[in-house]
Amino acid sequence: MRSTMPPRTPAIDPPERRSPPNGVVASVGGVSLTSADLDRWSNRLARMLLRMGARPGGFVALAGLPELESTAVRHALDKIGARVSSGARTPAVGVTVWARRGGLSDAVTWLVLDEPATLRKYRSTSDTPLTAAELDAAGRR
Repeated sequence: MRSTMPPRTPAIDPPERRSPPNGVVASVGGVSLTSADLDRWSNRLARMLLRMGARPGGFVALAGLPELESTAVRHALDKIGARVSSGARTPAVGVTVWARRGGLSDAVTWLVLDEPATLRKYRSTSDTPLTAAELDAAGRR
């Protein structure tokens, strides 16, 4: 029997309450994410998504992401000006985890967060804030 309960979402503080970099902005199951950690994580994810074809004003699919990962990806999408796909159209790019990848469309280029190749790319991607030049270049592609 399927649960009709809505999925639990991480507790996220609004930006105006995120002043200290070491302040906790999300917490799930005893794991906490600070504002600084979220910024670094989402900067890397934003760059990876831009390289895969995500664009400002575009849509990105999310499928089966754990809560903290979903928080980081949504923050990355905010940084590049992209939105989560509502399913009305097939986006070019999506984010998922290995356990869900098998049942997803091949029409989407998937960033599989727990895939070894993704983890290697993630570690070599800059965690510095995105620049206007990076976003401008992505918008022209």
